[in-house]
Amino acid sequence: APPMRLCEKLFRDVMVLEHRKQISNRSLTERIMLIFYAGNKSQDSGIAEMEELPVPHNIKISNITCDSFKISWDMDSKSKDRITHYFIDLNKKENKNSNKFKHKDVPTKLVAKAVPLPMTVRGHWFLSPRTEYTVAVQTASKQVDGDYVVSEWSEIIEFCTADYSKVHLTQLLEKAEVIAGRMLKLSVFYRNQHKEYFDYIREHHGNAMQPSVKDNSGSHGSPISGKLEGIFFSCNTEFNTGKPPQDSPYGRYRFEIAAEKLFNPNTNLYFGDFYCMYTAYHYVILVIAPVGSPGDEFCKQRLPQLNIKDNKFLTCDEEDGVMVYHHAQDVILEVIYTDPVDLSLGTVAEITGHQLMSLSTANAKKDPSCKTCNISVGR
Repeated sequence: APPMRLCEKLFRDVMVLEHRKQISNRSLTERIMLIFYAGNKSQDSGIAEMEELPVPHNIKISNITCDSFKISWDMDSKSKDRITHYFIDLNKKENKNSNKFKHKDVPTKLVAKAVPLPMTVRGHWFLSPRTEYTVAVQTASKQVDGDYVVSEWSEIIEFCTADYSKVHLTQLLEKAEVIAGRMLKLSVFYRNQHKEYFDYIREHHGNAMQPSVKDNSGSHGSPISGKLEGIFFSCNTEFNTGKPPQDSPYGRYRFEIAAEKLFNPNTNLYFGDFYCMYTAYHYVILVIAPVGSPGDEFCKQRLPQLNIKDNKFLTCDEEDGVMVYHHAQDVILEVIYTDPVDLSLGTVAEITGHQLMSLSTANAKKDPSCKTCNISVGR
C-alpha cells in the first residue's frame, strides 16, 4: 500500500482500538505493537482483539536468605497461557520512590522465563544481606519480533533479606584460617575504656561490667551485629614481650583479667566474623559464652562453634595441670564475652602508651572489595 494509505489505516486502527478501550492504558509502543499484531492476524477483516495479560496480585515472599528469596503471586487464568516471561523490579527500600516514575516501556532489572511458582530469585551481585527491598512484578508475552507485551505492574511490597547463615560464616571462617598465622602465648584478656566508664560501673552497676548490644562493625551480614549482647575484650600480645600492647584506640584505662577466668572448659567458643577496614590487617571476632547461658544459646543457633583446644585463632588447653592459652599472631582478635564481669576479678590501671583513635573499629564498615575476607554472597 502507498505510504499515505498505510499511515491513514494505522491511525484509523488506533482510533478503533481506543474507542473499544482495548488499549487505553497502554503505551504508544504497545499500541503500535497491538496494531501490527492484529494486522498479522487479519489483513482485511478488521482487528483481531488481544486480551490484556493478567496482573500479578497477592504477592508472597518466602524462603528468604542473605542473597536469595522465593516469590509467588496469584493471577487470573484469563490469557495466562500467553505469558512467556516475568519482569521483576527490585529496589533497595531507600530508592522506593523510583517506582513512581516507572513507565512500562522501561526495561526492568530482572527478566525471567515464566516458570512454575514460587520462583527463586538469587544473586549476590544485586542482593545484600540484612537489607530492606521493595519488589513489584508484571507478566510479559514475548512477540515474534523480540519485543514484549506486558501487563500492568503489581502492587509494591517490602521485605528484608536475612543475615549470613552458618554455611556462609563457615566460608568466612575458612578464609580467616588461611591468614591467621602461628600461635603466640597469652595470659590475660583486657578491655580499654575511659576512666569515667569504670567509675560509672562501680557507682551504678555494683562493680560489674554489663553486656551491651554489639555495634554494626564488620560484615554487613553478620548475625551478631545489633543483636548479640556482650562485653568486648582484646587478647593480642606484642611479639617481643608476650604482653598486651601499651597503646589502645579505646581509652587510657585498662581492665586486665586472667585468661582462665573468662575462657575455660566451662565456656564455649564461636566464630563470629572476619573483616578489614580498607587496611592491610584483618580482624576476627570470636564469642566466648558460658555453657548454657543465654549468649551460648544465641550463638549455638547462629555461629560455627570452635574446638577450644584446637582451632586457628584462640585456644585453651591444659599442660602439666596448668591452663595454657594461645592466640593467632597475624589477625587482630576481638573477643566478646556474653556474661557480666565483676571488676574485682581483675585490675584497672592507666596505660603508658597512646590512645590511637584511628584504629578504633566502632561501627567500622567492612571493605567489600577485599578478596581476602569476602565471600561470594551479599557483603
